[in-house]
Amino acid sequence: MIALLGLCMVTVFLYLVMSKRLSPMVSLIVVPVAFAVLGGFAPDLGDMITDGIKSVAPTAAMLLFAILYFGIMIDAGLFDPIARAVVRLTHNDPLRLIMGTVALVAVVSLDGDGTTTFMITVSALLPIYRKLGVSPVLMTGLACMTNAVLNVVPWGGPAARAASALKLDPQELFVPMIPALVAGLATVFVIAYAIGLRERARLRTAAPVLVGAGGPDTYHGGSADFDVLAPDRESLRPKLFWFNAALTITLLTALIIGVLPIAVLFMIGCGIALIVNYPRLEQQRARIASHADSVVAVVAMVFAAAVFTGVLSGTGMIEQMAHYLLTAMPDALFPFFSIIVAVLSVPFTFFMSNDAFYFGVMPILAEAGAQHGIGAMEIARASLLGQPIHMLSPLVPAMYVLIGLAKVDLGDHHRFAIKWALVVCAVVITAGFGLGLIAIH
Repeated sequence: MIALLGLCMVTVFLYLVMSKRLSPMVSLIVVPVAFAVLGGFAPDLGDMITDGIKSVAPTAAMLLFAILYFGIMIDAGLFDPIARAVVRLTHNDPLRLIMGTVALVAVVSLDGDGTTTFMITVSALLPIYRKLGVSPVLMTGLACMTNAVLNVVPWGGPAARAASALKLDPQELFVPMIPALVAGLATVFVIAYAIGLRERARLRTAAPVLVGAGGPDTYHGGSADFDVLAPDRESLRPKLFWFNAALTITLLTALIIGVLPIAVLFMIGCGIALIVNYPRLEQQRARIASHADSVVAVVAMVFAAAVFTGVLSGTGMIEQMAHYLLTAMPDALFPFFSIIVAVLSVPFTFFMSNDAFYFGVMPILAEAGAQHGIGAMEIARASLLGQPIHMLSPLVPAMYVLIGLAKVDLGDHHRFAIKWALVVCAVVITAGFGLGLIAIH
């Protein structure tokens, strides 16, 4: 009965999120509360939710200060010279432009926010794509793949959700995955190089062919509405560029080494960045307020997820559903279970939102693996290996920002990018297996 109740709860949650009947945050709160009351667990509801909140509090703190830190670095102009260097180094060469696109997205993606990354990319590079006659579809496709690989950083959405759902340390989850992610990023660079060579040859022998809704006449070169790299913005601190670069490199190095918990590192880094770049109180308030929307949305989602995971765990739904999954699955497949999870994460993260997959499906998979001796950490890492395709999902709002600013048709975008994203997924999963992140048991 409890297993059936849990299955119904997950199904209703997935339906409400995927059909957009309710926002993910509202669904994460309302659905588990309703099913807990329906199942007779109302007296224990407070304790279950409190336990869930305690378990995700460090992750929420880490996300809050990480998003704020990288937002301050963007405001201060840390990424401006990188973007402009990419522009200068293109030399009207399609190959350099396409390779530079991947490099720029890779660097800016460290902020963990796809929307900001895409705004910077389009602002800096779209005029050059139009000038050279290179299809903006190439920019949008490669930007999505690159950002999806780098979005697995602990302060990005997928890893934070996986860590929250299974109560894992984000740092311990992420650091061993770095070589696999490097392999995925290297694959994107190889793909970009091959496409760049093709574009260079095409433009030498043919007239420019622009792909995307509206064509060249609909783009007027103006990016004032979304140019987060505006050279005259008040928040710029060009004299502090090297300080900010050193601070960021030190922070990321300390994160990888594990000097302190990630949340503590970003708290300290955020405090230093604000004091040095914006010493006056009104300046600090303005910078914090400018990023309040994104910070509140992400942190609220994490705490809402605590309700869902708290009810799933506290009522015993996960254990019961995993038990039935175990009995239905042939014993011969369980040695390959983490590999199966990695492969399934590719379609799951494309057709489902990260919230639906990591909060609704992955805890069930993790419990099933646990009953067969496979740790939650391995299942969490397996679930992240299919992420290179997620940014192409029609459920990702940032993708619509990207193709909207670039004036690219969604169908053209998907036709170009999906096949290459599947190649990147295959490389990351293979690298994960070779590194022992997933294994045959």
